[in-house]
Amino acid sequence: MRRRDFFPVLGAAIALWPYAVRGQPKAARIAVLMGTDSNPESDAWVAAFRQKLRELGRIEGSNIQIDLRWGRGDIERIRVLARQIVSTRPDVIVCFSVRVAKTVKALIRDIPIVFIATSDPVAQGLVESYNHPGGNLTGFTLYEYSVTGKLVELVKEVAPGVTRVALLFNPENTSAIGYLQTLKRVTPRFQLALVELAVRDATTIENAVSQFAADPNGALLLPPDVTTRVYRDLIIGLAAKYKLPAVYTSRADAKAGGLMAYGPDLRGQFRGAAVYVDRILKGEMAANLPIQAPTDYALIVNMMTARNLGVSIPESVLFRATEVIE
Repeated sequence: MRRRDFFPVLGAAIALWPYAVRGQPKAARIAVLMGTDSNPESDAWVAAFRQKLRELGRIEGSNIQIDLRWGRGDIERIRVLARQIVSTRPDVIVCFSVRVAKTVKALIRDIPIVFIATSDPVAQGLVESYNHPGGNLTGFTLYEYSVTGKLVELVKEVAPGVTRVALLFNPENTSAIGYLQTLKRVTPRFQLALVELAVRDATTIENAVSQFAADPNGALLLPPDVTTRVYRDLIIGLAAKYKLPAVYTSRADAKAGGLMAYGPDLRGQFRGAAVYVDRILKGEMAANLPIQAPTDYALIVNMMTARNLGVSIPESVLFRATEVIE
């Protein structure tokens, strides 16, 4: 072949090479650190995140890679996993729970972070404002502190004889301060004594609940906390054992046997997080993406649990319920 004919042929051959051979763009790396454990509920949240990414054209194993890790409600494990994730330098980090978000933020300032399920991120020091977060964080709030007062109202409606309510929380959950402040303002209006039950694991939960149940007319309040979420089945079992009315925060809690649950659907927040991840990977700054709050709350009532506890659910509560589990 003459030299002048060779280069056009070579150019045509290169043009026909498969795209993968010539070199695809590097797949974007997304790290997801969940403060809770892997269970049907949290797995469904992550599935919603992945599905939304697919709808946006982000295909795992093709143009994105997802590094998913579970903190299991253990702050020391969360700290170890956070350091490992940051050391890999992903393109964006998704954090579930305030404990995870604060831990990751303390480690890195130049990787975008999208948080989910964080109460009052401004007061927590995560962002500068809701409309203009600043820095490298943005995300989705889960629960306004004032909603904790709704749990008190619900308990008093279904169990008017209750005179004491206990807040179960892990002291590592910095949102607990906001819950406590709200409850200290609200409980006196209902002539209720507030008991603080600080817990960290199965043993402390069992001890705290059993001691609280030693006196009559008590009820449990469980606003969002990854520790109580991890040990949800244990808590539901203890509430049944000691005949304690309890209000939780997700549909899965009531479906698993909790008396009532009041809170937002987290699947929507995980889908929203996928949208924010997509926008960040396209070049937008986390600092310019406004913080979003849930707009719809659901009230779920488990009638079987009510009957087992000897609790009569008034029509006023059933009328407002989004779902009644028979």
